Amino acid sequence: MHRTGVSVWTAETMCKVLKANINDQVLCPNGKGSEDEDIFPYPCLQVWVNLTASGQEVMLYQTEDTLERNPKCSYVPDKSENSKEVKARIETIASNFKKYQTFPCYYDPGGTQTNVILSRLYPPKGLLFAFLWPTLMFTGGCLIIVLVKISQYFSVLSAGQ
Repeated sequence: MHRTGVSVWTAETMCKVLKANINDQVLCPNGKGSEDEDIFPYPCLQVWVNLTASGQEVMLYQTEDTLERNPKCSYVPDKSENSKEVKARIETIASNFKKYQTFPCYYDPGGTQTNVILSRLYPPKGLLFAFLWPTLMFTGGCLIIVLVKISQYFSVLSAGQ
């Protein structure tokens, strides 16, 4: 498993669908160390693709998180959805994969992960912004405090004259 927040799937390539199967319902333990009520059944969509970069047949996952939640399925629905919605959504996704055979996907150039993902939850730009914005807000806040202290100092100084 990869560390949350860090993605090894950094290189973009083209993936060509080989097969998209919906297997019988599986139980999804929703997250690590979860309670029994977090386990819910849903149809398991498995999408196998040909990775253009290497010519390998590999399994496709929606995001890094999907692999962590259930490595058997390409797509893991949210447990708040009802089973009819989930079944319909999975069938739509499967038919879309059959319709649009080739699409961009991400793979691990280091080779630690042999599978591919459709979209990245942790792109480098998003990660940079996640750290940049709080840093800018903190710096701005400190600057305001310094300006207030300087104005207080000058008002005390001018009152004393």
